[in-house]
Amino acid sequence: MIGGNMSRWTMTYFAAALTWLLAALALMAAGIGHPATDLAAPDTLVLVHVICIGWLSTAMCGALFQFVPVLVARPLFSERLTLPALGLLTAGLIALLAGFMALGGRLPSGPWLLPLGAVLLVAGFGLVILDLGLTAWLRPTGPARFVLVGLASLCATVTFGAVFAFALAGWAGPVGDAVLARGIPLHAIAGLGGWLTLTAMGVSYRLLSMFMLAPDVEDRQSRLTLAAGGLAVAATVGGGAFAVGVAMRLNAVLSVAALLGLTCAALYGRDLAGIFRNRKRRELELNMRMAILSFASLAGTAVLGIALVSIGTLPLHLGAFAFLTVFGWLSGLVLAKLYKIVAFLTWLETYGPVMGRAATPRVQDLAAEQRATKWFAIYYLAVWAGTLALLAGEPSAFRIAAAAMTVGVFGIIHEIIRIRRLEDVASPLRLPAGAVAPHLLFAKT
Repeated sequence: MIGGNMSRWTMTYFAAALTWLLAALALMAAGIGHPATDLAAPDTLVLVHVICIGWLSTAMCGALFQFVPVLVARPLFSERLTLPALGLLTAGLIALLAGFMALGGRLPSGPWLLPLGAVLLVAGFGLVILDLGLTAWLRPTGPARFVLVGLASLCATVTFGAVFAFALAGWAGPVGDAVLARGIPLHAIAGLGGWLTLTAMGVSYRLLSMFMLAPDVEDRQSRLTLAAGGLAVAATVGGGAFAVGVAMRLNAVLSVAALLGLTCAALYGRDLAGIFRNRKRRELELNMRMAILSFASLAGTAVLGIALVSIGTLPLHLGAFAFLTVFGWLSGLVLAKLYKIVAFLTWLETYGPVMGRAATPRVQDLAAEQRATKWFAIYYLAVWAGTLALLAGEPSAFRIAAAAMTVGVFGIIHEIIRIRRLEDVASPLRLPAGAVAPHLLFAKT
């Protein structure tokens, strides 16, 4: 790839992320966390952080370590920081979850667990921000700008989270208690909207153009989309912090942020339509067809949010809104792209060194799309059914939907493992002379 080598530990990040995703699905299917408990209950905090840090953030970091060098056509600032970052993030998340479980009485009291988890997570995300930020800053153009804004949002998210952890332990004083009492929406919007969504948008511009052989989105267009999204996050974090500081209500700040967020989503939809319209590869691969379902879920999230605000029931159905955002939009897009990214990186690692010296399969020959389609279909249908179950206030139906999501994700993971092991490549082309079979969990080259 232009701009960099294979990131040695990207597959390790993906494996860790998928493990946390299965853990989150198991919790939901078992009825632990929302909707079985309140949104602010310790069990819900466990579930939310397994999803947002363990699954989504870990997968995003692994993908960025590989693709930010491609975005800026420069090598990663330091490959040596990637594995320590993963270790710190994993240890920090485990300590944080233990702290939440202690709050809920599932573990013996340990008020130091939450601050410890916060410190480890700050250190882990700090290495990620340092490594990716210094890499992207060398050439902050196009999609790399989205990554930089996403990393800035991650700084805000982590800062709020650290204050919350110390406040819950009783170590943050009255200022920390005030931030904890009113700052949770700011923490959530900075994380889901700024860090995860804006970063996913930026990376998707380049991946969609690359995999569909489409021209890049015009710089002026993507700048406008980023400006709307960046202002939404800035209004949330800056305006929200000011409102908390002077004891004002957050309604005005959140309304402005919502309008800017909807504008960003609409402009992103316009940009995506241009990429699909101008693509040279007319037949869509499975990852693109499934990505369309995640884009539809993003549009559904916007429509649902507008409808709930219009009838004044957003606080009542906040769980359904967040569930569709996290699993329909973000998780659906990440799973669809993982399916293609793993095949793409496995092809590069295995066949790149012998390309031109021996017959090699195509990237799409590493995957069995027809067989994998049913697992993605099960996943998306279950996500939409789960959203409806939450809106209808049917926790038993939601648990069934979560179990169906687990089946779909198990199937997708099985397909990804088969790709990594080259099991669907025809034997005459599987390992030509000079090619080395890849390791399941890390890149050998």
